[in-house]
Amino acid sequence: MSEGDWDDIENDLIVADYFTMLTDELAGQNYNKSEHRRNLIEMLPKRNNSAVEFKHRNISAVMDFLGQQKIEGYKSLYSYQGSLVDAVIRWLEANPEWTVTKHAAPNERISNVVNDGADAILWIGAAPTFANEPPPVDPKFAAAVARKYDVAQRDARNRALGKAGEERVLLHEKAVLRNANRADLADKVRWTAIQDGDGAGYDIFSFEPSGCERLIEVKTTNGWDRTPFHITKNEIAVAEANRDTWHLVRLYNFARQPKAFAIRPPLDAHVLLTPTSFLASLH
Repeated sequence: MSEGDWDDIENDLIVADYFTMLTDELAGQNYNKSEHRRNLIEMLPKRNNSAVEFKHRNISAVMDFLGQQKIEGYKSLYSYQGSLVDAVIRWLEANPEWTVTKHAAPNERISNVVNDGADAILWIGAAPTFANEPPPVDPKFAAAVARKYDVAQRDARNRALGKAGEERVLLHEKAVLRNANRADLADKVRWTAIQDGDGAGYDIFSFEPSGCERLIEVKTTNGWDRTPFHITKNEIAVAEANRDTWHLVRLYNFARQPKAFAIRPPLDAHVLLTPTSFLASLH
């Protein structure tokens, strides 16, 4: 019989089990979910098979919320205890060496980019809207979690992830132009952040097939499309000054099957811009 809220010991056990399965899945290793559930039930005498399966789905929802990859077979179930979020954060903090990149199969690791050809074309869709968002999260709860685990800051500091995302979009831009018989323009596409240095307010200088310029800022995450991201004051200023040519390409699900959406200025028409730091000067 499954009874009552899960305590910290129970949460820690099932979260550890979830990451064991996720690690195997990302590495392309076979594992048996039913066997994992049976083993957990032996350690969790108050929980039955359904309770364990629902909890795994709850963990998937938490992974969404924290901008993490999740087990594909466990569809997110968004009614979960706040203590479960704490358990996932505890696991991540206790295992700082764990990353999606490290545990992904060799052909999925971000260091292995696609060839500069037809397979370089990315799927780029519309930005997510309120109409297709998951059930709402209490803003106070979301703020409390953000103080404990800053998803956007983590991605912003992950230079390898950011660089790989930029390179992926660079190849996409070149492939689109070559497919449009504009090899002349493809040869002029620049990885501005690498070739000219960071600080231009965009990462890639490209073109429309018509010859019009495209200034592209790339933001990359291994999480889902709603994972928050950091944007600098300079990037916002450059976007405003170049409304006709500036594009933000948001890559997500990067370690598995990269997809993207694009937004154009004005940015506040698409995203909520929240100040996160201030410059302090002495009087």
